[in-house]
Amino acid sequence: MNQTTVLITGALTGIGRATAFAFAKLGANVIVSGRREEAGAALAIELRLLGGKAEFVKADVANEAEVQNLVEKTVSLFGKIDIAVNNAGTEGMVGPITEQSVDNYHATFSTNVLGTLLSIKHEMRAMQAQGHGSIVNLSSIAGQIGMAGASVYAASKFAVEGLTKSSALEGAAFGVRVNAVAPGPVATDMLDRFVGRSETAKAGFLASIPAKRAATVDEIAETIVFIASAKTSYITGQSIAVDGGYTAQ
Repeated sequence: MNQTTVLITGALTGIGRATAFAFAKLGANVIVSGRREEAGAALAIELRLLGGKAEFVKADVANEAEVQNLVEKTVSLFGKIDIAVNNAGTEGMVGPITEQSVDNYHATFSTNVLGTLLSIKHEMRAMQAQGHGSIVNLSSIAGQIGMAGASVYAASKFAVEGLTKSSALEGAAFGVRVNAVAPGPVATDMLDRFVGRSETAKAGFLASIPAKRAATVDEIAETIVFIASAKTSYITGQSIAVDGGYTAQ
């Protein structure tokens, strides 16, 4: 009961996976979630090799019953949820707004917005009952500025920013903090998909970053660990851009 318990959605790849390892190395109980059972079970085994407790719970964040089960299972296993990282997300179909479809809108918003909403809803209920908690949502620089060719994705991440600020105001009186981390380009398969797997397009994008490179998944994970921790206990309702200076331009 004294160990920190951390719940991470979308934990099977990229930033979510790196975040799971970052918390596990600190000795936290880690519950990882995603839609692929075999990969999730394998990840939990890897995390346990670090010496702590880790469990996988299968969940699609767009399915409320599965999200509720995920939260309830976490509380059942470890008695509490100290930190929740809502990382599950998709870039959807990248392209001009004139080519966007209703299907792409629903697919993107179902995961990025509804998934975040449902996660916060059930995490907040558990955290309010226990009188403390820290929620970190994964946003994007596309949730802070416009981005040509990514209109639906950007709109979904702007929504995540609004959910973060509004739920932070509701949670503050109960000792629950809600913040967002907003990465710029990160060296993951999502970045490669985002630029259409074009090395030329990726190089052009990274050239526009003052730091002249993509972030590593570990750099984003360490930021999540920091903003979730008691070291930032008076920060709530904020979105922290981790973007090599892009949004400072």
